[in-house]
Amino acid sequence: MPLPFDRFDPLTARYHGENAVALAHAARLAYTQDAAACIAQAAKWGFPKARPIDARETQCLVMGNASAVVVAFRGTEPAKLQDWMSDLDVDLVPGPFGRVHDGFQRALAHVWDTLGACVAEFQDQGQSLWVTGHSLGAALGTLACAHWREADKPVHGLYTFGAPRTGDRDFERTFNQDFGARNFRFVNNADLVTRVPLREMGYSHAGKLVYFDDKGKLQTDPGWWSRFLNHVQAHIADLGRPGLAGIKAHSMDRYVKQCEKNRAAQPF
Repeated sequence: MPLPFDRFDPLTARYHGENAVALAHAARLAYTQDAAACIAQAAKWGFPKARPIDARETQCLVMGNASAVVVAFRGTEPAKLQDWMSDLDVDLVPGPFGRVHDGFQRALAHVWDTLGACVAEFQDQGQSLWVTGHSLGAALGTLACAHWREADKPVHGLYTFGAPRTGDRDFERTFNQDFGARNFRFVNNADLVTRVPLREMGYSHAGKLVYFDDKGKLQTDPGWWSRFLNHVQAHIADLGRPGLAGIKAHSMDRYVKQCEKNRAAQPF
């Protein structure tokens, strides 16, 4: 059984199923509370450099080897998921490429200077830079890429899982023009987290949609997405209800499983 990064391609800017698998595993590893365990697992995957960063409840993991540097942002604790998903007081504030979610912007600011210094240290041979994250971590990864791209720093790819909306329509348009071809946004079936903050509040998604249907098959046909929207629209008010299918679909374990199942798919 190959390890997640054994077939990782650090040079391609196109969608790559093996890269999706590897980065899904990295996004899940970012949840590990034990720093020593994170570093040990990264070493097993072929990353001799690894550093967890933790500041005021914002966490990420940076891993580096001779070919790539990977930044994986940690997502939301299940117990806190409903709090920020159902909070309608989500202001849009000036950010990179447009207006962005105030809370996400402030959360990223907690680690930004330390993260930038770590990436610069690990990128000592011009390695490609990759970003991933799940849930809140997906939003933070999107914002990090936007800041780096606004500063004209190269980023090879962004793979996010269960991402909430991060910015407004101006953010979406500008981000997509600059980086959308390298941003793959995974949605697992009825994952309700991907539906907030609401479009009616001025928010919009960026990146290329990669959708797993109810059979676990990878889809990029907008028709499937339309059916998903119709399915979940009536359930937004029930966010966080125990047992709700849309919350179960948000599990990072499920995203890992679906990526592994579809590792050979070439949707684009």
